[in-house]
Amino acid sequence: VQFVESGGGLVQPGGFLTLSCVASGFAFSSKTMSWYRQAPGKERELVAYISSLARTRDYADSVKGRFTISRDNAKKSVYLQMNSLKPEDTAVYYCNSRSPPFNSWGQGTQVTVSL
Repeated sequence: VQFVESGGGLVQPGGFLTLSCVASGFAFSSKTMSWYRQAPGKERELVAYISSLARTRDYADSVKGRFTISRDNAKKSVYLQMNSLKPEDTAVYYCNSRSPPFNSWGQGTQVTVSL
């Protein structure tokens, strides 16, 4: 099982980023997938998830209305469109299966929201 996240960077408050994750080593199209994030000194938290056929999506209250999760099963990829970014969105972002997540995690992608 492998995840490769990309698309992070430094952005000003109010800006936007799109994160991408390419997965391999498991039956991607049958799995509910999630984005997680971990800020310095905090535990990893669930940001959003999307069901296998994208019929169900849900978000943490802190990002609802600003973030959109999507997937492309043919490309074994999941995406996170992030708009109206806030300094509190600063974290390393990871993708993984929803429940339970695989023990193997990618390196994540750093998102920093700052002036």
